[in-house]
Amino acid sequence: MRVAIDARELQGRPTGVGRYLAGILDQWATLPAASSHDFLLFAPGPIDSALTRGGRASTVVTGGSGTWWEQRALPRLVRQTNADVLFAPGYTAPLLCRAPIVVAIHDVSFAAHPEWFTRREGLRRRTLTRLAAMRAARVLTISEFSKREIAVRLGIRADKIDVIYPGVAPLAVGRATAPHRAGAAGTPASGSPARTQQGSRHTVLYVGSLFNRRHIPELIEGFARLARTNTDVRLEIVGDNRTGPRVDIDSLAAASGAGDRIALRSYIPDSELSELYGRARAFVFLSEYEGFGLTPLEALGAGIPIVVLDTPVAREIYGSAALYVERPEPGLIEAALERILGDEAERGRILTAATDTLARYSWRTCAEQVLDVLTTNA
Repeated sequence: MRVAIDARELQGRPTGVGRYLAGILDQWATLPAASSHDFLLFAPGPIDSALTRGGRASTVVTGGSGTWWEQRALPRLVRQTNADVLFAPGYTAPLLCRAPIVVAIHDVSFAAHPEWFTRREGLRRRTLTRLAAMRAARVLTISEFSKREIAVRLGIRADKIDVIYPGVAPLAVGRATAPHRAGAAGTPASGSPARTQQGSRHTVLYVGSLFNRRHIPELIEGFARLARTNTDVRLEIVGDNRTGPRVDIDSLAAASGAGDRIALRSYIPDSELSELYGRARAFVFLSEYEGFGLTPLEALGAGIPIVVLDTPVAREIYGSAALYVERPEPGLIEAALERILGDEAERGRILTAATDTLARYSWRTCAEQVLDVLTTNA
């Protein structure tokens, strides 16, 4: 079987969808069931070769960009290579394509919360994603929460949607690692959280793109309140600012009164990110809408207790291995940070529960299940 793959998200500094696809490709490189198949990675520009490990996938790079490339160039490549199926891992797919399509839709925030997007961008996303889901032979998603959202908000039959949980990649905490991007961290391969850490007992860490739904301003204010009575705490924020309407996070941090203890970086090298995880005592992720939410799981695997907003998807994914905040209010955030930093019983409870939570998420299992869907619908 020849599997065509829309590999645009492996360009540049992959986050989100790019990491999802890289995790699957990494497993297909050694998965016995994948050995008889050819995987063709199509992109309009160079792909990070470190994310196509194993040499099993071949890459075809063409000109173009964006929706034009997806709707015109991609189906032509599928036809020219006689691909049996197209895997579109990032929400949308060509509407006119000779091969069956399997599309992955990770969340539908653009439909659930159109106010988070410009009118034009929101309309584009809603239209193309709904049409791609209707055109596809199967729709993949990453949580039961997202399956319900896709069915309700896009009008897609629930029996057409498969839930396949992603895995959690390994990270060697405190030392240089294999290629790894800002917005990502990892866990030991065994799925059990690392229990030893180095450095400061008072560093709070956030890793991930900065979206309005993740309440970074409220996190900064809650931390600043904590910092007024705790002089040795520090907040590290790593991720691109993708807020819209644009929020000046740097100015908010500077005006918070704790700016000298807040570090903001859009990207750091792999070795520094690994060391940052080694120094962190707590990880915070206050998102009100996610399809899954990977970085808190990666923090758990690195032995870092997590603070997350109390949402249905958070309960589904993290279970009891988290300290939940009821609302994204600075006072509640301050109290949660103070507890996660100082309450040893609560920290121990979270890390003990993390062992069973992490065992649910395997890239090997994910890759096997995605391949099974592709072969069944080719």
